[in-house]
Amino acid sequence: MFEERIAEMNRETAAMQPEYIQDKRTYTVNEIQDILGISRPTAYALVKRNLFRSIRIGGQIRISKKSFDEWLDCGMPDGGVAYD
Repeated sequence: MFEERIAEMNRETAAMQPEYIQDKRTYTVNEIQDILGISRPTAYALVKRNLFRSIRIGGQIRISKKSFDEWLDCGMPDGGVAYD
C-alpha cells in the first residue's frame, strides 16, 4: 500500500518537475506526512525518533529518501506505532 503510494507520488512528481529535481535525494516533513497519511506532529515525532536519517538545514528538516524508503519497505521496525 505505502509502496504503491510512493511510486504514484514519484511518477506524479517526475511528470511535473525538471530532470534535475526528479533525482532529488530527500523528502520534506510535508512529503512524508502525505506519503504516510499522518498528521504533522506525528511526522515530526517520527523524525525525532531517528527511525530514518534526517538533517536540519536552517529552519527546515530534510529526510533521506533512501533511508525513509528502506524504513518503509522493511515494514516499519517499530511496528508502525501511531502517535495521533
